[in-house]
Amino acid sequence: MSGQNQNQGNCDGYAEQSYRQNLISETYPPSTDEDANADSRDFFANIFGDFEPQNTTDGSYRGTMAKIKATELHYQEVFDQKFVEANTNLKRDRIRVSIKQTGNSLQLRATLPLKPGDAYGGHSRSVSQRSQRSLGKEKKQYDLSLGIPANLEGLKTAIEESYELGKLIARHTFEWNEKYLGIKSREKQEIKTIGQLLDTFDEKYYQTRQKTITSQNTFANYISVIKRNFPLTTLATKNKFEEIINSFQGNKKNELIAVSSVFIKTFQLGFLLDVRRDHVTPAHREIPDNDKIVSSFDLFEKFALNRKNTNITDEIDTWEMWRWVYGMLATFGLRPRELFVEPDINWWMCPQNIDHTWKVNKNTKTGYREVIPFVPQWIELFDLQNPKPLKILEKKVTKIASVQNINWMRRDISRWFRKVGIEFQPYDLRHACAIRAHLQGIPIKAAADNLGHTVDEHTKTYQRWFGIENRKKAFGEVISQKSLIELQKNEILALRVENERLRLEAEKLKFSENV
Repeated sequence: MSGQNQNQGNCDGYAEQSYRQNLISETYPPSTDEDANADSRDFFANIFGDFEPQNTTDGSYRGTMAKIKATELHYQEVFDQKFVEANTNLKRDRIRVSIKQTGNSLQLRATLPLKPGDAYGGHSRSVSQRSQRSLGKEKKQYDLSLGIPANLEGLKTAIEESYELGKLIARHTFEWNEKYLGIKSREKQEIKTIGQLLDTFDEKYYQTRQKTITSQNTFANYISVIKRNFPLTTLATKNKFEEIINSFQGNKKNELIAVSSVFIKTFQLGFLLDVRRDHVTPAHREIPDNDKIVSSFDLFEKFALNRKNTNITDEIDTWEMWRWVYGMLATFGLRPRELFVEPDINWWMCPQNIDHTWKVNKNTKTGYREVIPFVPQWIELFDLQNPKPLKILEKKVTKIASVQNINWMRRDISRWFRKVGIEFQPYDLRHACAIRAHLQGIPIKAAADNLGHTVDEHTKTYQRWFGIENRKKAFGEVISQKSLIELQKNEILALRVENERLRLEAEKLKFSENV
């Protein structure tokens, strides 16, 4: 995963992997028209192939939604383009069918024999005309609703159905059946349970999204939230969603609102939730100071020396890797995941990396960035370039086969903190960096970019966790700086007075010599 075994002599020689997904699956029965199927396969190949959402340092909900919005906008642009191309191709192939969009559905428009029980307009007809109608020769333009959604997968189906219908029209073999009368599509609209929808959630979700490590992690969280909080036999109706959501409060309720909204939108259930988010005040947390962080680093070795012997060879020295992880989080303020998603170990160990920066992979929450250490001296103090823990890390990440594996490693960090007796959480090291940057006088924009979040988020972080001790430090530093300035001013004034005294004495001596 890290690419350390490739291009050893080249610091930038890590293997890049793309997570591109052809989002058009074979959900609907294919047309018997081979040309139509071949065209539709080429038509929808790799719709996100050239799309790369703009990197953002905003790791908040707003930043996440901006990336989602950019992806949806790209998807809509592709859909609009393919929709026009589909009708152009149908016309080129002299297929007497066109595709029409009405709301969130696609319909087939064609001139067909009168539907049973239908009449052609309100004009009176002669006996001969009525006999022609009875023979099915009188026709009318219809928009056929086959229950096809207005998305790229649906457009693929609409194209295949258009060629199929066009063939029937050309051969004069079209007949009104349940399919074209819309009876089957109405049957499809029956309300399903949440469990039934979950069976196809993965497929539907990735029809409009790239399949990357980040999106897979988000999706895994959605699945977990739904399964933990919604009985799978519950009908997917507006009332049921709101009833369950309103049975919770605080962060749990807000999480259910967000996840349910995505679920409802994915399946186009046709309603919006009428629920309000709760305002939640974050619980107090004590952010560790530098002395606490440094002393806690030694707890890993203390644990290793006092623990019972283990017979598992691979686990004997694992503590050294987790201690390295602790040191990196403390020194760089990284998100835990940013150490496990394709870590660029080559660059970290490269002699050309004179600034000791850590490169965060593009498939993380806020994309690629190069992080500068907040406390450079800790790199040596914590021995962060020791190859032994890095080899253990590399061995671990090569076994990562899914987002779930990364989540396990992320949870293992918290478990190891508790195991060795650390009294704070892994994320507190990140908050400590935000506060430290403020105390160090690092410009807010530079500190925010280094941490991978916005200026607003950065400001909220150090304001929220800026405890009394840090306030004392800030006041003390400002007061000491002012005292130093006052002292320097007084020294300058004294020097000026002394300089003036010496000048006058010099003039007196000069005058006395002249006399």
